[in-house]
Amino acid sequence: MKNLNRVVNKFSKAKVLILGDVILDEYVWGDVKRISPEAPVPVVWAKKRSYVLGGAANVAHNIRSLGASVCLCGVVGQDKHADILLSELNKQRINHKGVLKTNNRHTTQKSRIIAGHQQVVRLDWEHTEPLPQSVNKKLYNFIEKNINKFDAVIIEDYGKGVINSWLAKKVINLARDKKCIITVDPKQEHFQYYSGTTSITPNRKEAESAVRNLKMQDTTNSFRINTDRLMKDKDLRRAGNELLKYLKLDSLLITLGEEGMYLFEKNHLAHIPTQAQEVFDVSGAGDTVIATFTLSLASGATNLQAAHIANHAAGIVVSKIGTATITKQELLESWISRKY
Repeated sequence: MKNLNRVVNKFSKAKVLILGDVILDEYVWGDVKRISPEAPVPVVWAKKRSYVLGGAANVAHNIRSLGASVCLCGVVGQDKHADILLSELNKQRINHKGVLKTNNRHTTQKSRIIAGHQQVVRLDWEHTEPLPQSVNKKLYNFIEKNINKFDAVIIEDYGKGVINSWLAKKVINLARDKKCIITVDPKQEHFQYYSGTTSITPNRKEAESAVRNLKMQDTTNSFRINTDRLMKDKDLRRAGNELLKYLKLDSLLITLGEEGMYLFEKNHLAHIPTQAQEVFDVSGAGDTVIATFTLSLASGATNLQAAHIANHAAGIVVSKIGTATITKQELLESWISRKY
């Protein structure tokens, strides 16, 4: 615990750059008292609207809430949603000099209509097409110009078009040349983009899909799994080791929900059980994991220490309602109260 405290107390000195899909989450809160006469759908009497940072912006919010410096890179449209998102970033004192406004593209927004405690419908505004090469180059040029200011880079891939093969390869090679930590919250279709990173943090489903998409069972004669069903635990462990080697990672952190996490390192596997608590909402838990894991590595933690801190942080955030963040003080105090 002393070692973990020492790491967390260094958070304020760390500087992290985040590249990825920035999202604005909108919530419309109300009640349902009747069915529409126009169609068999509920009429929601709207009472309140709120906005929350999502995607790469939520990872940046997590980093900032833990006391570190952060700079966000990505794209938004020329629309009112962009103005709201940038305003929310300003409220949280998040540097967004790397966020570019682009034409012919929506700001990614997810609108959720909540009646009482029940989500009635979600409306998504987004473009998922790859960015034009001119925008790719602007993002890369910004990162290249500023990379020396940062201890770590996070690639946050939600599959909304920002992360592509060209940009990922350029940024990963740049970070490696500068000996900068680089981690990825992956999109399951894009695992081949992430070769040579420090670590990636897929959930179990994403890791299983990656094995199937990359045909990992062909990488060694001894590794064979049935890809037509969910993996058994022993298959997942073997798949994790193969992913580690195939992508040339320093470590691989697979999140398992209520079963905790697996941390894969060369010749070493650790299972980190989840902390017992009441779970209210798992929204954004993956964002908290990669933010805390990366921040811990940037603050001098070993992979295992960083995984323990990230696991504990995720346990705190899922006990909150909605997309949430945690503070450094919450992290330190909760270890004592739970005798972690």
